[in-house]
Amino acid sequence: MKVWKWVGLAGIFGIASGGVIIARQERVRRAYTPDEVRSRLHQRLAEAESRG
Repeated sequence: MKVWKWVGLAGIFGIASGGVIIARQERVRRAYTPDEVRSRLHQRLAEAESRG
């Protein structure tokens, strides 16, 4: 009975760690480059100046 308990815990740990790895890769994939950040800031500034 104890063997199945450890197998189950190992399976849960494996699934959880897989989710963490996937989340980290997604965060890296969505990271903006400095040029993208700069262009977004310029765009937001132009929109704010046109409203004001």
